[in-house]
Amino acid sequence: MNVQSIGENAGIIWRLLQSESRKWDYQEIKKETGLSDRDINTAIGWLAREGKLTIDETKVGRRNVIYIELNYYIG
Repeated sequence: MNVQSIGENAGIIWRLLQSESRKWDYQEIKKETGLSDRDINTAIGWLAREGKLTIDETKVGRRNVIYIELNYYIG
């Protein structure tokens, strides 16, 4: 793993999130991209650091569900 591969994985996730304007469950991202947990986590960190994501954690029953969506700035 290096900075270039993290950036490429961030691009994969960015394009996925951009394809539909909605909240994505972590497991949906994993299924759609085929990336490993490590690759997803580093890419999400990259995008979050750039301020491009909104992350919402919700308790569903006994587990926590993380939803991720793009930040859109208009204006």
